[in-house]
Amino acid sequence: MKIAIAQLNPIIGDIDGNAQRILATAQTAAAQGAEVFLTPELSLCGYPPRDLLTHPDFVEAMGQALEQLAITLPPQLIALVGVVTINPNAGIAGGKPLFNSSALLANGQIQQIFHKRLLPTYDVFDEDRYFEPGEKPNHFVFPSSLHLGVTICEDLWNDEEFWGKRTYEINPIADLAQIGVHLTINLSASPFTVGKQALREAMLKHAATRFNQPVIYVNQVGGNDDLIFDGNSVAFNRRGELVCRARAFETDLLLVDYDEEQQDLVAIAPDITPLPENDDAEIWGALVLGVKDYARKCGFRKAVIGLSGGIDSALVAAIATAALGRENVLGVLMPSPYSSEHSVKDALQLAENLGIPTQTLPIGELMQGYDHTLETLFANTEFGLAEENIQSRIRGNLLMAISNKFGHLLLSTGNKSEMAVGYCTLYGDMNGGLAVIADVPKTRVYSICNWLNQTERSRSNPPSPIIPPNILTKAPSAELKPGQVDQDSLPPYEILDDILVRLIHNHQTPDQIVLAGHDPAVVDKVTRLVSRAEFKRRQAPPVLKVTDRAFGVGWRMPIASRWLSKTTQTVNREAIWNQF
Repeated sequence: MKIAIAQLNPIIGDIDGNAQRILATAQTAAAQGAEVFLTPELSLCGYPPRDLLTHPDFVEAMGQALEQLAITLPPQLIALVGVVTINPNAGIAGGKPLFNSSALLANGQIQQIFHKRLLPTYDVFDEDRYFEPGEKPNHFVFPSSLHLGVTICEDLWNDEEFWGKRTYEINPIADLAQIGVHLTINLSASPFTVGKQALREAMLKHAATRFNQPVIYVNQVGGNDDLIFDGNSVAFNRRGELVCRARAFETDLLLVDYDEEQQDLVAIAPDITPLPENDDAEIWGALVLGVKDYARKCGFRKAVIGLSGGIDSALVAAIATAALGRENVLGVLMPSPYSSEHSVKDALQLAENLGIPTQTLPIGELMQGYDHTLETLFANTEFGLAEENIQSRIRGNLLMAISNKFGHLLLSTGNKSEMAVGYCTLYGDMNGGLAVIADVPKTRVYSICNWLNQTERSRSNPPSPIIPPNILTKAPSAELKPGQVDQDSLPPYEILDDILVRLIHNHQTPDQIVLAGHDPAVVDKVTRLVSRAEFKRRQAPPVLKVTDRAFGVGWRMPIASRWLSKTTQTVNREAIWNQF
């Protein structure tokens, strides 16, 4: 029996369009001899639909599209389609109004509805806000007496033997094994984080071998707002051997065969796509897809970027070029009297390497205009951060004017290290419609750029780097005053990023970070900067998520908060607030 794994890229809310994509892929699968057709979680509406689910007409339109899809699907196919369904018992004992479901379509009708049993409510997930959990194990019998179990995303992630603990009271995979299903299917919309695929595959292999049954995992692909879905759909046989793997960051259609004599999955063709070569390659692929889909799904064809001659804007420009095409990316140079000659030269060399057009808009006269207007008000004060940040805000205004005039998507270029400690300017370099690398620490920015240069050297003849070498070797600087470098205000990025990982990702206390070898004064400063920069992060553009702790919908910190660890030193709160 041939089973088709449809790795789809839905657009949230485009119910008719998503139905057409499902139908077209199903027709291709049927032409290749498939009998069972699998789609990702909520494939009909796209994941996550969030508060669109509060609109009754949205849910009603989904039901109508599902009925029509059942009629139009190839008649030889049995299909599982991710959909939202209504809970008829909503309101009873606090029951939620909807189910996160999968519909079994066959013979022109909706034959069965299966409900997701485990509802994640952590990080970017908030499913308990909308959905009622399913109460029963989900399974059905194929006409040939093949018994299939159906799970939806989180249903797979609660194996107490694999994790050493249980987050939920039930394990849907174990329940299906107890029933005696021959094959377990998992329909997912599992967001990307770097290194997550290795964890998924280890978990799936464990499930297959523990319960002695094959497992098929079909995952959504594509960018939806700040979330990126990597695909990487896979199947494991009952011995825990990988049978197939779909492509990362691309739509795909795989066919796998269930051999009823062996009661196991077997490969139809050698269809195991290699994973990205390393973390840098994986993050690059995710960010390119994130920019491409954010622009496409929001209706943008072109992007504009401020090119400073620094490494952050260089990486964002390279990502945008790969995502949108060189003809659709405009680089804007905005030198001030403090801009070094090499910064302008490096920015122009980068643009030439990428093949993108540029526009140069000097800001010296605009700075003088601001100085003149503020001269009386700022009289008898010293030049400081307010004057420095005016430069950034002038640049932000120019970029927004270009975006507004020509309909370009403005991509902001700040990295995670800067975003964490507030080393960025509201209404200046933080302007934009999408924060491309705001979940990428500065040290990782360098690593990705070095990887990119090595990769491009191997492809080009003669070998040539994309990122100009001087950008990689010079000291990073905002160039808002003469001789300025980032380390005038911040610890070296190697130290800063290690502290931030321990603080943000590992939830270590300042005392624990100091015990790891960091200077107490530096730890104290960084901890306070992270806390006081929350008001800036709240006003940032959507941040493409590539780590397990991003400054996005999963980061829910208060702005008006006085909580700081008692181990930190007493410093001037107002001074921290006004930095950067």
